[in-house]
Order: sequence, then structure tokens, then C-alpha cells
Amino acid sequence: MSALSILLLALSMSTDAFAAAICKGAGLRRPSLREALRTGLIFGCIEAATPLIGWAVGRAASRYIDAFDHWVAFALLAGIGSKLIRDSLQRTGVEEEKPQNHSFLVLAATALGTSMDALAVGVTLALVGANILVNALAIGLATFTMTTIGIIAGHRLGARFGKHVETLGGVVLILIGTVILMEHLA
Repeated sequence: MSALSILLLALSMSTDAFAAAICKGAGLRRPSLREALRTGLIFGCIEAATPLIGWAVGRAASRYIDAFDHWVAFALLAGIGSKLIRDSLQRTGVEEEKPQNHSFLVLAATALGTSMDALAVGVTLALVGANILVNALAIGLATFTMTTIGIIAGHRLGARFGKHVETLGGVVLILIGTVILMEHLA
């Protein structure tokens, strides 16, 4: 694979994580650079690990991965998105205290939901004989960068537009999960 192909693959794998990070950033009270980097690290590591797992599973098990990866991604993203929507609709006009950070489990579940496509990409990379370490590293670094930026951008959007951004973020996560599901079912 050419360097441009690897870069485009890495950026395309990080777009879902970027959208999720914007939603997560909107739900935080003044996230620090440290929190943005922490979130980026969690997302980047998970996004880098999933193509490695997919690659390890390889050609023999690809039909089994294809059989359920989209359902896992859909369930995780729809559940997290529904919670965002529910929380934003339950807010009163009084601004409540937002957390300074999200728990590791919430971030890891979101990252896992957005990285199911990278699992399938790992299987594909095994089939075409691509260098999995270079590709996984590129995907992880792109996701780390995009997620870190997304947390900061999401906070700024959330501070400006309040609960509407959180509601929209929940809808976006559900839509991402639905698109993943529909792509696999079509």
C-alpha cells in the first residue's frame, strides 16, 4: 500500500471517533488538554488494536466477524446515543454541573463502538498482505489526533449551543451505528 493509501485509510477510520469525541467534549465542563489527550489515547489505542485483532483472525474467520461486528457497533452506538439524547432532554433550564471528564468505561465503550469497522479492515489487510503494523499505527495516530481535537471542539460547540449539541451528538451516534448496520445488511 502506498503512503497516501495508508493515510486515507487512517483518516477514514478515525472519522467516527472524531464525531463521537465532539459529542463527548460537548458534555464536559472545560476539558483540560490532559483530558483531551487521555480521551485521544483511549480511542487511539482501541482503534489501533482492532485492526490488529482483525488481522490476527484473518481470512478463515472473516465470515464470522462479518456476521456480528455491525450489530455490536450498532448496539453500542445506539445505546450511548440514546443516553445522550435522554440526558439532554431531561435537563432543565438551569445549567447543571458537567463532569470534568468521562469515565474510562464510557470512553472505551464508545471507542469500541466506533472501531468495529477497523476490525473488518484488519481482516481485509490480512487478505491483501498489507503491513498491519504500519496500518494499525497510522489508524491509531490519526484517531488519537482527531479525537483529541474533537474533545476540544465539542466543548466549544457545547458551550455555545448547550444541550442541543448533546442531543445532536446522540442522534449522530445513532446514525453512525445505523449506517454501519445498513452497510452490512445491504
